[in-house]
Parts: sequence; structure tokens; C-alpha cells
Amino acid sequence: MSAFDEFDQERQEIDALLLQGYSIVSIEEDLDGARVKFIHSSPGRVPVELQLLTADARKHVTTAVLSGQRPAAPIETHT
Repeated sequence: MSAFDEFDQERQEIDALLLQGYSIVSIEEDLDGARVKFIHSSPGRVPVELQLLTADARKHVTTAVLSGQRPAAPIETHT
């Protein structure tokens, strides 16, 4: 898998969670990447944790936090 494909897969997972109403509550970075924890505002929803390995996906999640955690629109991919 190419570096772009890896990033694109991680970006799609992040955007899907944000579109489902999840919010980013923590980001922990280490030498293996970043662990991002998402929670949903509805009671009874299970928290989700993603392990991001690509630098571009870590930048994408940081941008989501700074922009208010909502993707502007679904991004089309060419697969």
C-alpha cells in the first residue's frame, strides 16, 4: 500500500467518526504514531480509539480539532 493510500484510509476513518457525531477528546503521541480517542455525545455509545501511523493523518486530526471537529464536506477518493 502506498503512503497516500495509508493516509487516505486513516483520514476516512477520522472523517467517518466525526460525521457520526463523535468528538475528539484526547490525542496521545509517541514513537509509534498517535492514539486518538473519540467519544459520542449520546449516552450508551462506546468510545472509539484510533491508532494513527501516518504523519499526514496526525496533521489531519489536529486540523479537525482546530477547525471545530467537523469536516467541511465528504472528500471523494479515487480508488
